[in-house]
Amino acid sequence: MNYRFEVLNKTVGYDGFFRMEKYRLRHELFQGGWSPDITRECLERGHAVAVLLYDPDHDQVVLLEQFRVGALDFPGGPWLLEIVAGIMDDPDETAEEVAQRETVEEAGGELLDLLPICHYLVSPGGASESITLFCGRVDATGIGGIRGLPEEHEDIRLHVVSRSEALEFLYAGRINSAAPIIALQWLELNRLRLLEHWGLVPG
Repeated sequence: MNYRFEVLNKTVGYDGFFRMEKYRLRHELFQGGWSPDITRECLERGHAVAVLLYDPDHDQVVLLEQFRVGALDFPGGPWLLEIVAGIMDDPDETAEEVAQRETVEEAGGELLDLLPICHYLVSPGGASESITLFCGRVDATGIGGIRGLPEEHEDIRLHVVSRSEALEFLYAGRINSAAPIIALQWLELNRLRLLEHWGLVPG
């Protein structure tokens, strides 16, 4: 069932690198009737695309290590192991085009195939951002080193590791952000189907 909601007022509290919007709203209740007026702040930072780069011929994945301000106080520190990702800041650019562009910029690689994993909300209790998550086939040969766009203050170190080593990082708590966690778990559940899709095992 689709319940109704009403936005009674919306103002912008801050508009910088991100934007903070303040809502006054109400919505229908499960038990019937309407909620009282509610005030909520919502972080508007746009939507993003993330890609797990996987080389099935060598059973390797590509991880990116970079600094994240949101992890300053995280126990493991602010340098996180992640996957290729980028903001969808051009309304004329598709999620697939963003995936291709970011793979070139951040990993120096070329996507040989691109398969959707899921589309999810990052933190819907206080942010509008969603991520379109893909698995991208690559040839990891030659991928490595330091990448990123200096004008975007990117400082990215690439790690090409075996799939089993990436899973060990995951189980040991060394991978701490949602996109790589979801993507690696998806790869483990769907790897045989992927290999069949790519004609690497009998269907």
